[in-house]
Amino acid sequence: MRQLQDEITAFLEERDWLDQYNKPKDLAISLSLEAAELLECFQWKQDEVAVKENREAILKEVADVMIYALQIAESMGADGEELVRSKLAENRTRTWPKK
Repeated sequence: MRQLQDEITAFLEERDWLDQYNKPKDLAISLSLEAAELLECFQWKQDEVAVKENREAILKEVADVMIYALQIAESMGADGEELVRSKLAENRTRTWPKK
């Protein structure tokens, strides 16, 4: 995942966006907007229909959300893979309500 974060950073540097738009607040806002675009793919549709009709668009929006999440971590000096592994370990210790 380190290589992926480096590729994202290089992409931003190529466009001179790294210093301008790489603040945690701005990235969090952008992540939220991309997540809303992901939700739009499902709006007013059953899951199966939405996935069938919008699979490519859904996956592109998932990628956008992932890119922004990784950039938030990177902008705060954290490693995305380490964060996910740590959170998974924490979640394994939690008690979840049963259905």
